[in-house]
Amino acid sequence: MLWTCIACAFQAVASAGAVTAASALAPGPAAVTARRLIRANSEPGEWMSVGRTHDEQRFSPLAQIDTGDVSKLGLAWYADFDTNRSQEGTPLEIDGVLYLSTAWSKVRAYDAQTGRLLWAYDPKVPGEFAGRGCCDVVNRGIAAWRGKIYVAAYDGRLVALDAKTGKPVWSVLTVDHDKPYTITGAPRVAKGRVLIGNAGGEFGIRGYLSAYDAETGKLDWRFYTVPGDPARGFEQPILAKAAQTWHGDWWKAGGGAGVWDAIVYDPRLNLVYFGTGNGTPWNRAFRGSGGGDNLFVASIIAVNADTGAYVWHYQVAPGEEWDYDATSPLVVADLRIDGRSRRVVMQASKDGFFYVLDARTGSLISAKNFVPVTWTLGIDPETGRPIPNPAARYDITGKPAVVEPGGQGAHAWHPMSFDPLTGLVYFSAIDTKFTMMGAKTFTFQPMGANTGLGFPAGGRGRPTGARPPQSRSRLVAWDPVTERAVWRSRPLGRIGAGTLSTAGGLVFQGTTDGRFVAYRATDGKPLWSMDAETGVVAGPMSFAIGGVQYIAEEVGYGLVRYGMSNQSRLLVFKLGATASLPPAPPPPPPPVLNPPPSTASAATIEEGHEQFETHCAMCHDPPAANREIFPDLRYSPALGSAAAFDAIVLGGALQPNGMASFKGRLTEPQAQSVRAYMIAQANQAKAAALHAPQGGPAPR
Repeated sequence: MLWTCIACAFQAVASAGAVTAASALAPGPAAVTARRLIRANSEPGEWMSVGRTHDEQRFSPLAQIDTGDVSKLGLAWYADFDTNRSQEGTPLEIDGVLYLSTAWSKVRAYDAQTGRLLWAYDPKVPGEFAGRGCCDVVNRGIAAWRGKIYVAAYDGRLVALDAKTGKPVWSVLTVDHDKPYTITGAPRVAKGRVLIGNAGGEFGIRGYLSAYDAETGKLDWRFYTVPGDPARGFEQPILAKAAQTWHGDWWKAGGGAGVWDAIVYDPRLNLVYFGTGNGTPWNRAFRGSGGGDNLFVASIIAVNADTGAYVWHYQVAPGEEWDYDATSPLVVADLRIDGRSRRVVMQASKDGFFYVLDARTGSLISAKNFVPVTWTLGIDPETGRPIPNPAARYDITGKPAVVEPGGQGAHAWHPMSFDPLTGLVYFSAIDTKFTMMGAKTFTFQPMGANTGLGFPAGGRGRPTGARPPQSRSRLVAWDPVTERAVWRSRPLGRIGAGTLSTAGGLVFQGTTDGRFVAYRATDGKPLWSMDAETGVVAGPMSFAIGGVQYIAEEVGYGLVRYGMSNQSRLLVFKLGATASLPPAPPPPPPPVLNPPPSTASAATIEEGHEQFETHCAMCHDPPAANREIFPDLRYSPALGSAAAFDAIVLGGALQPNGMASFKGRLTEPQAQSVRAYMIAQANQAKAAALHAPQGGPAPR
C-alpha cells in the first residue's frame, strides 16, 4: 500500500538518531512557533503538542527503540503526583523539558533526562466543582506556544503559564459559572489562538468552541454547537438552519453538544475540526417535541481557523439518543484511496463505526463498524446517513431498546494513533450493549444529570440483555482504506487506553489492570510489558535527547476490581535503564456489605431511586464499568447514620476530596431518600450474595 506521506516519514526516521538542537532554532523554554509545529517531523525528538503534530497522528518517527531491542526497555525515572485521581493527560517535551497536567488541572515541569521537578502549578479548582460534571476531575493535556504553557482548568478557566517559572501570565473564565460547565479536554493552538471547548451535555449546557488570543487571552471568536433561543437571534447564519432541526423549547435545557475533546487544526486547509457530545437530555422525546436531527449534536464540524465561520459538518447520529458523543479523537492524514490521494479526517466513534471523511468537504468516504452495532442497520453510502433501526428508537416506540454499543460506547476519549508506515490506525474497541428505555415523565434539573431515561422496576441494576462482566476492551489495528481490522489483541481491561505508534514498528498501550505493553505493529504480538502498579488509560508519548529515545506515560487509575489502589505517577523509559518502582501498597481489603435493615416505604425508596439517577448515578452507579474509580455507595458506612450521610451529601464533609456538597440541589428529605434507596440496594445485593457460589462476589 502506498501512502503519500510515507516518504517524509522515512526521511524523518533516518534523521532520528541525530536529534535537532531545538534551542538553536527557537531559544527559550517552550518556544513553540507555527513553523516548528507545522514542520514537527524535522524535529523528531520533540513532542510539542498533545498529539505531537497538528494532525494528531500520535506517531513518533523515532526508531531507536524497535521490535528487536524493546525487550531491553527499562524504567529511567519516575515522579509521583500529589493527586491520586484518574490521570488522562499526555505530556509535552520541548527543548529538554517535560510538561504535563494531572487531575485537578495541575501542571508540572520536569527535566526530561533526570526527572528533577522544575516547577508545579495548582489552579486550586474549588472542590464543589467536582459535583458539576461527569467522570472525575480529569485533565487530558496542555498546549504550548511562544514560551507559554496553556491549561484548561476543570472549573472553566483557561490559564497561560510562563514556561520557565510556571507562574500565571493571564487567566480568563471561558464559561458561565451559573451553568454546570466543566472542562476536561486539552487546549490546542492554531495560528496564535488557543482553542478550547467545554463539557456538561448531561447537565444542561449549550456547547461551544472558543478561540482566545494566545498572547493576551482576548476572545477572538466562538462557534456555538446548538442554536439558542430564536427570539434572541442567532450568532451565525448556520444556526438559523440548525434551528429548523429542533422543535419545542430546546434552548431552556441548553441543548448540550459540548466540545469536550477532539479538536484538530489543519494548517494546510486552514480548518479546525472538532466533535460534539450528546444532547440534553439524552432522550430525544424530551429535547423538544417533534423529533428532528437536532444539529449539531453528535457531529463532526469544520470551521475557518481565522474567523470560526462554519464550513461543513457530518452528523454521525442524527437525532442522537444513545449517548453517542462524536468527541472521540480525530486524526488527519493523507490516504491513497481509489488510486488518488485524499486528505481525510478519521474517527473511531463511540457509536461503533470507523468514519473516514473528506477533510475539505466533510463528505463521507467510508463508515464501517468495528464492533457489533444495533442502533442502526448501517450507513447509507450515498447519503451518509444511518439507516434507521425502528426498534432502537425508544423515544418513538415507548419500549425498551437493547442497543449496541452501550455503556461508555465502543471507543471513548482514549487517544488513537496512525502509523504512516503500516497504514494502520490503533485504538481500543469495546464490545458491549445496554438496555435503554424512556422515562414516563421528565422535569429538567439544573445542575443534575438529565438523561430522560427510565429504568427497570426495583432499581437500576444491570439492565436486561447487557453483556456479562467478562466483556473487555481490545486493541485494534484498523486499515482505514480496506475498512477492516488487520488484528485484534486478546481481551484487555474494562475500558481501554490511549496508544502511541513509533517508527520502530511498535504500538504502546496501557491497561486498566495495571500493565504497560509494547506490541509489534504489524501483527499485535506483545513484545514487552511492565507492572505499572496501577491502572493505565492515558496516551503515551516519545521524545529524544542526546540521541537517546525515551517513552513516557502518565499512570493512575485504581480499580477495586483488580485489587489496586491509584498510584498516580509519570513513568519514563529508555533502553538499558534499571530504575524500579517502590513496592506497591497492599491491595485494599475487599468491601463488606453491612447495611442497616431496609425499613423505608416503597414510595421513599423509589423517590431515592429517581434522585440517585439524577444526581449520583453518573459516578456511583455500580454497573457502570468506567465508574469503579468512585465508591460503590452500597458499601458505604455512612448508610448506617442519617447524620453522617447528610454531613457528606449536604454538608460537604468530603468536599476537599472531590465529593461536592449537593445542598441547594437536594433537600434533606431527598438526601435521606437516596440513603433509603442505597440501603435497599445493599440489602438486595447481600441477599443475592448469600445464594452465590462460595467465595463469589456480590452482584455488580
